[in-house]
Amino acid sequence: MLRNLIRRLSGASLPEKLSYEESRKILETRANELKKELCVREDVAPEILYYLATDPDPKIRKEIAANRGTPAQADLVLAADDSTDVRCELARKIARILPDLDPDEERRTRELLVAALEKLARDVFPRVRAILAEELKSATNVPASVVKRLARDLETMVSAPILQYSPLLSDDDLIEIIAGAKADGALEAIARRNGLSSKVSDAVISSFDVPAVAALLVNRSAQIREEALDRLVEEAEAVETWHSGIVMRAELSVRAVRRIAGFVGASLLQTLSTRASLDAETAQHIGIRLRERLSEEKALTARDEDAEGEVERAAKRGALDDGFVAAAAEAGSKATVICALARLNRLPSAAIERIFAARSAKAITALVWRAGLPMRVAMKIQTFLLKLTQREMVFARAGVGFPLSEDEMRWHLSYFGING
Repeated sequence: MLRNLIRRLSGASLPEKLSYEESRKILETRANELKKELCVREDVAPEILYYLATDPDPKIRKEIAANRGTPAQADLVLAADDSTDVRCELARKIARILPDLDPDEERRTRELLVAALEKLARDVFPRVRAILAEELKSATNVPASVVKRLARDLETMVSAPILQYSPLLSDDDLIEIIAGAKADGALEAIARRNGLSSKVSDAVISSFDVPAVAALLVNRSAQIREEALDRLVEEAEAVETWHSGIVMRAELSVRAVRRIAGFVGASLLQTLSTRASLDAETAQHIGIRLRERLSEEKALTARDEDAEGEVERAAKRGALDDGFVAAAAEAGSKATVICALARLNRLPSAAIERIFAARSAKAITALVWRAGLPMRVAMKIQTFLLKLTQREMVFARAGVGFPLSEDEMRWHLSYFGING
């Protein structure tokens, strides 16, 4: 019978209908190609799929992990698989099917899948946890305990999607996370949430996390009390990334508008001048500041053109390297460093400027890595241009290496719309 089955299947795909006995015989043949076809089918007997979950070939186990017909008992086994690729595939599948299971009709299956999910949420590899977070970020019919664990993850690529989107996090949860946040970017993700309450906004503002407050200000759905906004205006002159967001807030008082007019750029002054609530005296004040600012920005444009010329000359003589960028950073030549990084990354200067304005040490580190420069250049930029505090800085691993994985650096760049 076995020889007949092999002969029948030789050079052909498996038949549309396959009995349990035929499936078992295929396993006995040890024919890997037939097993590969078998493990992707959802109509195969659960016992067969369970058996294949322990196959020596990780490619077979990966297909079993992705198969929606695989029994939950096998999924629980695969959650501890030696292969990261297998666990990633399993995380993606479970996170997609669990929210749709009926809690009553599929109780035992759900219990097993939840156990697998909890195990994956504690996986030692961030990539596995990040897949879970991305898939579960909008889910409602999943264990809140798993979501809260992911929300508190020390890896931003894991916590950020949950913190920004999950409906299972209450205001109290978010405030507690803000108070004890350790992951860089966690507060920024919270600040981007839709419909953020004034209570949570107050907590973000009190943290004085610069990127988080910048994200909060541009979040039109976030509620911000006028008193809190006035407090930010007093601090905003030294934080350029807050300027645009503050100008666009509808809650600004006239006093705040006049204060802002003293430090924002010409384009934002023009935006301020169009506010319907301005009285004649305030409108005149803004007009005076606008003329002054236009004159100042003309001088800055000339300086930027000089920086572009310097970078162009260095590139032509083959000197646009880590030594050039490090020296420019030490000299405080921000425009030169931005032009150099833009050229080396083949990106517009505006993209580099956004990262500098955000003062994100991890994003700067990722940008330097993408440019093919060593970590010491990122250290120079953090120290001499951004003037970050010790707490804000990202330090080299063993004094010379990049402290972030390539996946992490790509993620931080993607936050600014840059492909790694």
